[in-house]
Amino acid sequence: MNPIKNLKMNESIIDKLTPVQLISLYYLIAATIATILLALPISQKNGVELNFMEVFFTAVSAVSVTGLTVVTTADTFSVFGIFMIAIALQIGGLGVMALGTLIWIVLGKKIGFKERRLIMTDQNTKSISGIVRLVKEMFLVVVAIELIGFLILGTYYLNYYDSILEAYYHGFFSAVSATTNGGFDITGNSLQSFQHDYFIQFVHMLLIISGAIGFPVLIEVKEYLQTTEEERNLKRFSLFTKLTTLTYFVLLAFSFVVIIILEFNHFFADKSWHETFFYSLFQSTTARSGGLSTMDVNEFTEQTNLFISAMMFIGASPSSVGGGIRTTTFALVIIFILTYASGRSRVSIFGREIEENDLFKAVVVTLLAMLMFFSVVIMITAIDSHLTLTSIIFEVSSAFGTTGLSMGITNELSTFSQLLLIALMLIGRIGILTFLFSFNRGMKTHNYRYPKEKINIG
Repeated sequence: MNPIKNLKMNESIIDKLTPVQLISLYYLIAATIATILLALPISQKNGVELNFMEVFFTAVSAVSVTGLTVVTTADTFSVFGIFMIAIALQIGGLGVMALGTLIWIVLGKKIGFKERRLIMTDQNTKSISGIVRLVKEMFLVVVAIELIGFLILGTYYLNYYDSILEAYYHGFFSAVSATTNGGFDITGNSLQSFQHDYFIQFVHMLLIISGAIGFPVLIEVKEYLQTTEEERNLKRFSLFTKLTTLTYFVLLAFSFVVIIILEFNHFFADKSWHETFFYSLFQSTTARSGGLSTMDVNEFTEQTNLFISAMMFIGASPSSVGGGIRTTTFALVIIFILTYASGRSRVSIFGREIEENDLFKAVVVTLLAMLMFFSVVIMITAIDSHLTLTSIIFEVSSAFGTTGLSMGITNELSTFSQLLLIALMLIGRIGILTFLFSFNRGMKTHNYRYPKEKINIG
């Protein structure tokens, strides 16, 4: 076949894809490139032999900023390989279209309408206006946070590592992994070596929250801090920022209290008050989508791990580095239930009425996610019947929420079960709605309507 004709045919196929389908394709391409780079001998330590599945799983976990691994990162990958994982985390954290846009800007390429639609889809935003400015602001804020985290952690790690280079090397990767909520570590035991160093834990928690709270929230806070005192009195935060921030910290506080209650007579029975406080606070924070841990979660009781699974299923905020159904989806479903139970027909919060379409989306996302979640749990339970149900639920929740916490069964799973987790990690990063819309050509409208008829419910 003529190469030029073949190229035109490929371009025609791409042009026919919707923005949602293109975003899904770009993430698959990013995962494929990451797989090729991590499979290179230079990416692995001497004497290490990895099969395709081990490399592919690690690559997808990095691009989806999850952190689940079937191999130990510190013992498997070289310094070059670690930097490749850090780049994959950055791509997954900011989004493929955000980084692509920055490259286009550097090269002087005009950002057209099609590209703006792709960015809007990737960042899960509703408005196309100001989308390029959003990407620039987002990049600057994230890099600034990572740079501050790198300098603080790198300097502090001088107390733990012999050389300056090693200390800042660990500081660099820790800052990237925590901010992108990647969950990867190069210590071999996550943050368990620092389980009594509350400063390191506190810095990591701030970085995890910065990545999971949502980019629009960070940008609005930055703009608020840059205004004068007189302008601050007139500035109003958006409904998205108010709802996202409230839900995020309510869930964080709720998780903190519940973990203490559930483990008070178990894991925390012989712990001091400050150990109890930081163990619970860190696990509550990392369960949003962080993936790092100061302890082995197997030491928690079954009920605590099931509760953490529920928190991972909810995940982080929209337009953030995290996955799951997202905090605002959970908030809208709860608000809708409470509104309906009180006999009111209109859902409102902070003096603003919620659009019916947003409520419809929230319910669809929740139901589809639950259906997908239980289907995967049932399949893995049937295939890997030697594993406990709690550990499987925990692993599936971690994959869907792109969290990375694990009860240590990832490498014990069959190849098919690992492929199911790979699919969940990508769906969790891309988003349920994006995944759902990737199967159609967009919303269809009709010029006719059928007669309405009521159905008994409940």
